[in-house]
Amino acid sequence: MQDLTDEERELAAMVRDFADSVVAPQSYEADRTHTLSMDVVGQMGDLGLFGLPFPEEYGGQGGDYMALGIAIEALGRVDQSIAITLEAGVSLGAMPVFRFGTEEQKQEYLPDLLSGRALAGFGLTEPEAGSDAGATRTTARLDGGEWVIDGSKQFITNSGTPITRFVTVTAVTGNEGGRKEISTIIVPNGTPGFTVEAPYDKVGWNASDTHPLTFDGARVPAANLLGARGSGFRNFLSILDEGRIAIAALSTGAAEGCLEAAVDYAKSRTIFGSALSTRQNAQFTLARMRARVHTARLAWHHAARLRDSGLPFAEQAAIAKLVAGEAAMDNARDATQIFGGNGFMNEFPVARHYRDSKILEIGEGTTEVQLLVIARGLGLAG
Repeated sequence: MQDLTDEERELAAMVRDFADSVVAPQSYEADRTHTLSMDVVGQMGDLGLFGLPFPEEYGGQGGDYMALGIAIEALGRVDQSIAITLEAGVSLGAMPVFRFGTEEQKQEYLPDLLSGRALAGFGLTEPEAGSDAGATRTTARLDGGEWVIDGSKQFITNSGTPITRFVTVTAVTGNEGGRKEISTIIVPNGTPGFTVEAPYDKVGWNASDTHPLTFDGARVPAANLLGARGSGFRNFLSILDEGRIAIAALSTGAAEGCLEAAVDYAKSRTIFGSALSTRQNAQFTLARMRARVHTARLAWHHAARLRDSGLPFAEQAAIAKLVAGEAAMDNARDATQIFGGNGFMNEFPVARHYRDSKILEIGEGTTEVQLLVIARGLGLAG
């Protein structure tokens, strides 16, 4: 972390200490019971983590995306479910309101979101619309000063917690020249016709809150439109570009958590009379894991610095997510191998990382989508 400022190092140390002393001890039980600890969420709010990249006028910390990534990476070392709760709460919950909301919407929603008193979800993915968000089928029509929303969303993070206040959904609001007009609309939890369905039974991120959503004639005021009508598709793309930096930071933390655990285990595990760490094969495996962490961190740091400087960063964000997501998955596999049979036991963190890390190559843009973005940067896409 040689490129960090003194203030950024202090933030990293603070969140790392919180992760080790508060988050890690509850992670196994939270994963086993599929329970998101609202106490941990509340403490993250007290530390100001949900407000890191927002101005103080709305209750934020006046930081930037680099600061957010530092916090997410530190949490991702020990518990990806908690890290994604923060990432989604900021990138997908509060950021769309801050970036595209009216002043009234910002004043109404941001203070609670930035303090951790409330969470929000971002309803984009549908059964037939994932990477191809243009295939959105959820509709919203104006009727008597209200949007009437019909459709469904899936895989929506932070949509059903006790403190979830609303979800922002993309919906087709018109059709011009055969092209869908997609807008984003704020739908408060508890709106009649809006149902948060039962949580998913997932492979990993078991302590993260994730639900499918159903809209059956759900009515919200016309003023709940977020951003200009028809700008939903363009706006969500910019949100995902930023979110990919945060996911890359999370992935880097996961890769580092696997490395740390594997190094400690290799040093303590005796095999044929000597420590596993003295075996060259184990040393080479751990060295490759270290190289992956280093490369992933450089990639997301670069993308975050570009974003915070107001420079183009979409391609660099895609590279960061690609490199870091693969680093997390590869390190989880190698750490599990170092642990042997113990790596297959859920009580060991590397087993949880093994299950958790696969989604890092899928969520907020699959590996294939990142490759497409990078190819476009090379002028290769048709």
